[in-house]
Amino acid sequence: MKTKQISFWIAAIALVATISSCSKKENTTVIKPVIPPSHPINSDTIGSFEKGTLLAGKTYTMNHDVYVKIGDTLLAQAGATIVVKNNSQFKIQGVFQSIGTQTAPVTFNSDSNTPGTWGGFACDSAQAVTIKWTKILNTGGPDNTGSARRTLVVAKPIPVDIEDSWVENGQDDGIGLFGGCSITVLRNTIQSGGSTDGEAINIKTGAHGTVAYNVVFSQAGTGTKLETAAVVTTANTNVDVFNNTYVSCGWRRGAAEPGRGVSAGVSAQGNVYNNIIVNCYHGLEIFQDDGAGNVKYGNNLFYSSALTFTDNTVVPGVVVNLRAGYYPAGALGVAQGTDLISTAVGNDDPMFVSFDNSFLNPNGAPNNNDFHLQAGSPAIGKGNTTFTLNNPGTTGGAVPDADLGAYPTDGKGNKH
Repeated sequence: MKTKQISFWIAAIALVATISSCSKKENTTVIKPVIPPSHPINSDTIGSFEKGTLLAGKTYTMNHDVYVKIGDTLLAQAGATIVVKNNSQFKIQGVFQSIGTQTAPVTFNSDSNTPGTWGGFACDSAQAVTIKWTKILNTGGPDNTGSARRTLVVAKPIPVDIEDSWVENGQDDGIGLFGGCSITVLRNTIQSGGSTDGEAINIKTGAHGTVAYNVVFSQAGTGTKLETAAVVTTANTNVDVFNNTYVSCGWRRGAAEPGRGVSAGVSAQGNVYNNIIVNCYHGLEIFQDDGAGNVKYGNNLFYSSALTFTDNTVVPGVVVNLRAGYYPAGALGVAQGTDLISTAVGNDDPMFVSFDNSFLNPNGAPNNNDFHLQAGSPAIGKGNTTFTLNNPGTTGGAVPDADLGAYPTDGKGNKH
């Protein structure tokens, strides 16, 4: 009997120990190790061939062009600041990543903080480009022929992800996406770009993906342009363009080639839905060569704060009938029954929180407007959320919203 009792108590003690051990494991906090940055760049200056990590919170001076070779990666951490001198440019053949946060964006700017004073990012032959929560300011410095350079250009079938960033005061295109690249362009603010030419988002030659929840203000040319090529030898440009806000675009280029909120042609394909287009020279232009009507569109709001505006970029000045330009004459695009089209001042006003009603602004002009929607805006609840996306794999989780424009009232849009 004693032997059995001893065996019983030994088993009981073992069971209690096991339960205690399991309980301790369940309450144990796992501390993840801090992974140091790969190849930290500790020098205060950068230039020539670079790879590694531009460190969080550190300020770097870039004295001359930076080259990132094939197989190398240049990463900018949150809060890094890069001050560019001597009209220098980033020339990316490898991987470029700029990963800021809402509270600590990465900043690229010239030492003079003046429009057109450095060369931006030449990513023509890069392997991948990712830009998040990053400020890219005052690009467009001239190349060796004297021509203004784009802020960022890609011309290769690579993934390009640009989100929650600012592109301000460039001298030509803000973002040029060509050569079949796969694009995700979400929730960015592109403003006051192009001296006398340049689109905010220029997409051509087979690029495909999503452009959504962006704000484009005072671009010299068009807010978003879609084109393939006169002779289609590769895949068509095919882009979903939805829930963007385009304001005061197209005036600095003037009557010679009016800018638009959105344009599509030269065999382009895509969807253009749920956008707000205000005070632009032309609204939505679908050219006759758009590829047999392969651009689908609707549920867009068009508004002008005046009936006419005089374009003085030509002599004598041209009086522009703004409402006649929402869908320009001679193009394939026509007003849709789902559109909100202003027929008089005040009619279908999107009711921005604040707007100075400007048309023509100088390159580099500040944007003191707030394009969020007030309660009671006609743009609320007028979106199409059921059209079929052509590129569902490039939305970064963003989907069309029932409210028009970049700032839907559910807070799922632009964060600036």
